[in-house]
Amino acid sequence: MGKYYEELNVGDVFNHKITRTVTETDNLLFSTLTHNTQPLHLDEEYSKKTIFGERIVNSLYTLSFVVGISVNDLTQGTTQGNLGFEDVTFSNPVKIGDTLNGVTEIVGKRESKSRNNAGIVRFEHRGYNQRNELVVKVKRAGLMLKKE
Repeated sequence: MGKYYEELNVGDVFNHKITRTVTETDNLLFSTLTHNTQPLHLDEEYSKKTIFGERIVNSLYTLSFVVGISVNDLTQGTTQGNLGFEDVTFSNPVKIGDTLNGVTEIVGKRESKSRNNAGIVRFEHRGYNQRNELVVKVKRAGLMLKKE
């Protein structure tokens, strides 16, 4: 079960336990399911000629992973939905074989003006690779239920 609005305080930091080594299949399936045909993600020969010298993982997979691993700890059954994402940055490329982990910090919260049973919480999700290099950072607003 996730946390309710009252249980989330500005400055709280959550180190998520779920980690994942990104496989070629992860990258291939995510890219093709989202109709992202960018050869930088799918074509090794093309990618050899880029600044990376090899394929890199679809950045939206990386973003989805770091938000997804926060669900069990923070919002499972206690959110009414995402209100938006902002300030998304990808600091370092993720490569096939990298192992990802994530951290979430509560960076803001306020009462909902339209729903007295909920409040708005601002999360900052940060994803890192196995070398502890930041690979993604995003701020997200969520409509979180209050305790009954």
